[in-house]
Amino acid sequence: MQFSVRLSLCLLGFLLVSLFPQPARGQVSSPRRFRAKILSPNKLHVSWKEPKGAFESYKVLYTTLPDGEQKEVQVSKQDAKLVIGDFDPLKEYNFKIFAVSGQQQSKPLQAKHEAQRSGIAMVQSQRTRDSSVTAENNEISEAEEGFMCNTAAISDIVILVDGSWSIGRINFRLVRTFLENLVRAFNVGSDKTRIGLAQYSGDPRIEWHLNAHSTKEAVIDAVKNLPYKGGNTLTGLALTFILENSFKPEAGSRPGVPKIGILITDGKSQDDVLPPARNLRDAGIELFAIGVKNADELELKAIASPPEETHVYNVADFSVMSDIVEGLTKTVCDRVDKLDKEIKGGAAPAPPPTSVSPPRDLVTSDITARSFRVAWTHAPGQVEKYRVVYYPASGGQPDEKVVQGTENSVELNYLNSLTEYQVAVFAIYRSSASEALRGSATTLALPMVNDLELFDITHSTMMVRWKVAAGATGYMILYAPLTEGDPADEKEVKVADSVNEVELEGLTPATEYTVTVYAMYGEEASDPMTSQQTTLPLTPARNLRFSDVDHSSARLSWDASSRKVKGYRIMYVKTNGVQTNEVDVGSVTTWLLRNLTSLTEYTVGVFAIYDEGQAEAVTDSFTTKTVPDPLDLKSSDISTDSFRVSWQHATSDVVLYRLTWTPTDGGDSEEVLVDGHINTYLIKGLSPASEYEVLLAAIYNNEAESDEVILVESTIKRTTTVATTTTTTEAPRFGVRNMRIDEETSFSMRVSWQPVDSRNVRHYRLNYVSSKGDRAEETRTVPTGQSSLVLQPLLSDTEYKVAITPVYPEGDGPPISRMGRTLPLSAPKNLRVSEEWYNRFRISWDVPPSPTMGYRVVYQPVSAPGPALETFVGEDVNTMLIVNLLSGTEYSVKVIASYTTGSSEALSGRAKTLYLGVTNLNIYQVRMTSLCTQWQPHRHASAYRVVLESLPSGQKQETKLGGGASRHCFNNLKPNTQYKISVYAQLLDGTEGPGVSATERTLPVPTPAPTKPPTTTPLPTIPPAKEVCKAAKADLVFLIDGSWSIGDDNFLKIIRFLYSTTGALDRIGPDGTQVAIVQFSDDARTEFKLNSYNDKERLLDAINKISYKGGNTKTGRAIQHVKENIFTAAAGLRRGIPNVLVVLTDGRSQDDVNKVSKEMQMAGYIVFALGFADADYGELVSIASKPSDRHVFFVDDLDAFKKIEEKLVTFVCEAATATCPSVPMSGSTTPGFRMMELFGLVENRYNSVSGVSMVPGTFNTFPCFHLHSDAFLAQPTKYLHPEGLPSDYTITLLFRLLPDTPEEPFALWEILNKNNEPLVGVILDNGGKTLTFFNNDYKGEFQTVTFEGPEIKKLFYGSFHKLHIAISKTSAKVVIDCKMVAEKNINAAGNITTDGVEVLGRMVRSRGNKDNSAPFQLQIFDIVCSTSWANRDKCCELPGLRKEADCPAMPKACTCTQDSKGPPGPAGPPGGPGIRGARGDRGEPGPVGPTGPVGETGVPGPQGPQGPQGPSGRTIIGPPGAPGERGQKGDAGQQGNQGIPGRPGGPGREGPAGQRGLPGKDGPQGRPGPTGTMGTPGAPGAPGTTGPPGKQGELGPPGPPGGKGEKGERGDLQSTSSVQAIARQVCEQLIQSHMARYNSILNQAPSPPVSIRTVPGPPGEPGRPGSPGSQGEQGPPGRPGSHGQPGSSGQPGERGQPGEKGEKGSPGVGVQGPRGPPGPPGAQGQGRPGNQGPSGRPGNPGSPGRPGVPGPVGSSGPPGYCDPNSCVGYNVGVFQ
Repeated sequence: MQFSVRLSLCLLGFLLVSLFPQPARGQVSSPRRFRAKILSPNKLHVSWKEPKGAFESYKVLYTTLPDGEQKEVQVSKQDAKLVIGDFDPLKEYNFKIFAVSGQQQSKPLQAKHEAQRSGIAMVQSQRTRDSSVTAENNEISEAEEGFMCNTAAISDIVILVDGSWSIGRINFRLVRTFLENLVRAFNVGSDKTRIGLAQYSGDPRIEWHLNAHSTKEAVIDAVKNLPYKGGNTLTGLALTFILENSFKPEAGSRPGVPKIGILITDGKSQDDVLPPARNLRDAGIELFAIGVKNADELELKAIASPPEETHVYNVADFSVMSDIVEGLTKTVCDRVDKLDKEIKGGAAPAPPPTSVSPPRDLVTSDITARSFRVAWTHAPGQVEKYRVVYYPASGGQPDEKVVQGTENSVELNYLNSLTEYQVAVFAIYRSSASEALRGSATTLALPMVNDLELFDITHSTMMVRWKVAAGATGYMILYAPLTEGDPADEKEVKVADSVNEVELEGLTPATEYTVTVYAMYGEEASDPMTSQQTTLPLTPARNLRFSDVDHSSARLSWDASSRKVKGYRIMYVKTNGVQTNEVDVGSVTTWLLRNLTSLTEYTVGVFAIYDEGQAEAVTDSFTTKTVPDPLDLKSSDISTDSFRVSWQHATSDVVLYRLTWTPTDGGDSEEVLVDGHINTYLIKGLSPASEYEVLLAAIYNNEAESDEVILVESTIKRTTTVATTTTTTEAPRFGVRNMRIDEETSFSMRVSWQPVDSRNVRHYRLNYVSSKGDRAEETRTVPTGQSSLVLQPLLSDTEYKVAITPVYPEGDGPPISRMGRTLPLSAPKNLRVSEEWYNRFRISWDVPPSPTMGYRVVYQPVSAPGPALETFVGEDVNTMLIVNLLSGTEYSVKVIASYTTGSSEALSGRAKTLYLGVTNLNIYQVRMTSLCTQWQPHRHASAYRVVLESLPSGQKQETKLGGGASRHCFNNLKPNTQYKISVYAQLLDGTEGPGVSATERTLPVPTPAPTKPPTTTPLPTIPPAKEVCKAAKADLVFLIDGSWSIGDDNFLKIIRFLYSTTGALDRIGPDGTQVAIVQFSDDARTEFKLNSYNDKERLLDAINKISYKGGNTKTGRAIQHVKENIFTAAAGLRRGIPNVLVVLTDGRSQDDVNKVSKEMQMAGYIVFALGFADADYGELVSIASKPSDRHVFFVDDLDAFKKIEEKLVTFVCEAATATCPSVPMSGSTTPGFRMMELFGLVENRYNSVSGVSMVPGTFNTFPCFHLHSDAFLAQPTKYLHPEGLPSDYTITLLFRLLPDTPEEPFALWEILNKNNEPLVGVILDNGGKTLTFFNNDYKGEFQTVTFEGPEIKKLFYGSFHKLHIAISKTSAKVVIDCKMVAEKNINAAGNITTDGVEVLGRMVRSRGNKDNSAPFQLQIFDIVCSTSWANRDKCCELPGLRKEADCPAMPKACTCTQDSKGPPGPAGPPGGPGIRGARGDRGEPGPVGPTGPVGETGVPGPQGPQGPQGPSGRTIIGPPGAPGERGQKGDAGQQGNQGIPGRPGGPGREGPAGQRGLPGKDGPQGRPGPTGTMGTPGAPGAPGTTGPPGKQGELGPPGPPGGKGEKGERGDLQSTSSVQAIARQVCEQLIQSHMARYNSILNQAPSPPVSIRTVPGPPGEPGRPGSPGSQGEQGPPGRPGSHGQPGSSGQPGERGQPGEKGEKGSPGVGVQGPRGPPGPPGAQGQGRPGNQGPSGRPGNPGSPGRPGVPGPVGSSGPPGYCDPNSCVGYNVGVFQ
């Protein structure tokens, strides 16, 4: 009765609440949401919502009208309500409610409660009517079969049933039974109570509407057939669904009828239920909530209508649901009755609108980055309020604003920038609410900086200036070289909001930098503004000039480069030669080059040398002149049988003169060599009255010989007394000399000759005819003064016979003829590809020697369909940029030369555009309604388009991110649904690459355990140890996050977790597990060290006393602190004990964790990473050891630690089991022992071990340790194997024996007891060539197994071999070089004692204190706790077995391969041309491209290989990558050395054609080899077949003969790659010393000592004797080189022919070289006007001669190679 009166009076009341704006900063916030409720005729209940922010209490002022009485009441902070006990409903009440804090109070919350007309009478009449109804009509009866609601009131009841998977089909049957009993209690009919039902999970559905069934039986039948839906639990969505679909007139809902909603659920909703439930209640629907089993009671109370005592039910199981049916139906029946009376019996409420319609015409305006305004057209009827709900479209908590019904707009503020918001506006009536008017708007981006300018650029600094952004709180500047280098190269500068100009310092010269500026708004950053500029290079010398050029010298001059220059270096070489010469000349600007060769073109480079290095070279070429002829040859002292000839010296450097004389009428010639200092000679023994032709030539010291000068002289006729008669002798007629045919083209050739007696010759007659005779002979007449003629037009590829006849007045002289051939229709050569980009690339080619009409270029994709595309370019074009191509696509390219007479063969090749796609795409942090994705950013992407697609429904959502982004999270997803994420990279020009996709399923809805009331259980004093931890023995360190984001409550949970985890351990102290704890924030604080506590009780007490630190999150610095300060001997670290680190953090680190984490993992530490809350899963993976599924744990919050605690403790204790600790091996952690580290045989510790030196191993990058005869390496067993050996294990050794390894047996490794008695070990017998393993079996009996045979003998021939001995309980198996060799049975082993020592190399016959070692080399020694390790090992350390695709990168290696090229890097800056070598393989210049905006630091990726050089000329000698020492003369020479390395450049811009560079310098001659066969790495090769005798090699004299070895078995056949690998290594090592010398000269700084490794090898494996081999062929091309230290010159390849005009040089193999400046012009063609061809002849008509084409480019020599050995090696010196 009272409830009915209260509700009636409340419905009749009218409440007006005025809301005021938020207070200004520093004020007290106002209370909110005033509510009033009439409890009785004289009691009014007033309540409000507490304000935001701090306050102390409330002050309530209320005034009654019309009497004007005012009262003041103080209300405590906790109450937020007031009951007025003397309430008078006939009066109007005006309220002002203040929040009070100290002396301040808020603005008032004002409200008015209007007076009610005749309120008392209404209450009284209501009471009377209620009593009568109760007495007469509400006859509630209870039949025997159950409760029946017999009230006359009718209602609309909608039941909402949870059909999610967590219920299960069996329990759903119980739900049907419950529903059936529920329905039976009501009188169901179309004019009685109507019952509808909806079922929900992930998406709700109507099972039947209110008007679907008109009888109770029909409803019960529908209940019995209700299907089970299945899915997730989205209760909020379902509540909204029934409001919008079930309680509608069209669904059977009736006006003026009580409306009841009954919810049945078994779990917590996965979405928000509060707004939907409130909407239902506001619409006048009475809600009941029934929870079963795992339902959330707080959520049920939030959904149900008040009071919760009668509207909320929660049962423990489905089986007891029937127990609540009666109580529920009685309550529902009672509420229906009362609601019906309130509706019918109360005073008429305000008339409802004819239609409860939503507002219309939603409009958004005034959009900024943080706010926008929403406006609408009013809904019809008397609207009390409008409720505006808004939330981010990508997911997030909704917020709302409520305005009065008279308002039609509201400003939504404090929004996120650049975010789409969904907006819903509801019209709230007195007893109902409308549907939502929906819309969306997107906030603007934060203002970014403008007018970014980079200026005042020097070689190491640049200024950055920008236009300020309005409202910014500061600016962040990021800058980095535009290369794929270390992420640490990126620098960051933050400045205040008043700064808009910054100087960037410490930049690298000649390097392109990308500079990005962000405007900061608190912690949020605007979009970036990016620009690029290149620092200036070091100033080179300029204006190289040549003067005083003669046949053997030339003077160089140049302009000084800068006052900072320290000197100059001149490098010069014959353009077509190989020998490089260099000289440092100090600070002069002129220099005379001497001892040059005549008539030779020289290429010269002048380098300016600075403290920072050397600048680019200025280069040019000159040609020395011909050697001069002797001068003024004349005769004297003529007699009958002699005459004297004399002359003047040509120059002072003539060595000899050759003097020849011949009778002109025929006869033998005579010759004499005259000393170069003499200039006269008496020719004797001549015939009287005879004419002689005398020829004189000068010979120079380089064997050059001048042209001959001619003198004709006659001896005197002998005088007699006989009368003389005068006779006239006819003058002799001579033929021409030195006839040559050259400058052949496809239609012409030049004929030249040397006249002999031009004074008497009238002219020359030149005849030519094809050798086939298919054309008539042609004749040309040449005047006397001309000595050459171009014959044209000729037929292509045709041989001609050409004859020259001098014509004298007396007749023809003797003719001379030669054969010549025109060139064929030559194809272009040397197709090169450069400037690869995502939609284009450039091709270039060498033009053929014959002039062409142009070139046809044909290209098409190799695999994609489509016709070939074709274009034509002119004859003067030899390069073309092909555009509009597909990204990441390989194209077939053909270039065909077109001639007047046809086309050449095609020059074919392939080119590939760059791949515009992200890499390393993965999905992480997968949850029920969200997942995240991350990728390796693409360095040229300006934006990413990320698309999420639901695979079951096909629905998509898309977002666009900046180029700096590398991750994105999607929220509001459906649980247990498969999603596909695709990421598309985009360039600034709009180009979009292919999508890279990954799929993942969101997590299903879990079935949580029943909620138990929280209990406070005191921690036990000393928790018991877990069984798995009783054998644990480790040094365990906990590194816990103490940053501000943790908070006091959560930190206490961390302490409890540490207490529980540490309590699971057994023994604490030196004989068990030692524990240390470090807390970190900005810095790390050691709470206690490993050796601080020796018992569990004191340790646990210390954990409880740890205090909260606070600060930022610097995880990387903290891990470094642990490494340097905790894992040390001073802090208690023990040898041979596993080192375990457990890192707990709740957020992303603010510094770099990758480097130190990798160091920890490589050093053998076992690292676990626990993340919670906002931790970055990708960062946890970087921190932890591998595999991640065992070492990485992630929970949502600290309360979930219990779920992972047991698994973590198990994994930690397993890792801490000293019998087989986890160690890093082959990229992951494996149980075993790194024996090299335990014996101190590591790079940073071996120098403290006596008798051990470090030498190169199988590859130059692997260290190997030489154990000398005085090295007796022993370690206590208790430090290496404190718990003994496991039952099954594999011994892995990589070693080789040496020439001085003794013949007697010795133990590679053995364990001795305290009496020096052997317990277990491996013995090699060098004399008997056997391998023995021994141990004690489980019965304590000594057992041995010995292996012998051909495969075992390989171990003794001096090469490196990898030996695996797998010991199980039943057998010992031997695997050599990853090949199974033998297996023998043994008994299971007993354990060892730990009171002795373990030794390496001990001679078996050692006794007592006279222990000594066998010398050998050891590279790897591991014991792996598994017998399958040998099957998994790939022998990547052996050159003959290494497969790059299957093996990890070698340590310190540049990882260059020939088969696969890395991603192209950016082009280098213009580099100095160098000495030209033979052309090598083409590099891949990186394209010029925009840099995307810098975002948050991405997941670090692996360092890419050095980018190739840009278009360049041939360059001065650079770092290794060139051939080694000079070997036997072979085929075409190797690649010359690359240029001196330039600094890494930005993307290369198209430069001018490069100059002709200088060839590489000869390497030094090899030293004589030591005794014995050379000890190169790799397995032994097969004996070669007997070859024919060959030339003696040039490597050096043979070493002394080695001792006679026994006949060896046939060696394994080795692959070509194995032999090449050995040859490469030897060659590389031999040039290391020259590289080091050149490096020191180049940099004028000491370099690490590097010398030639001439290791005396042991006797090689005997092969069949063969005769000396023939001259070796050139080795195959090697792998492309990588960036090494600047090395000195190696020996270049043999010269090519003189090059044509300098084109863009082909990048050489190896390290990136600098781009060359423009090349010198080629030799001028010697074309002359041709003679007019006779008419009517076949062939092309004669035309004026065209300019001669330049000489052909020399053929390319085979490329050089790069071995990773050349990058960083262990050449530690020569040892004997």
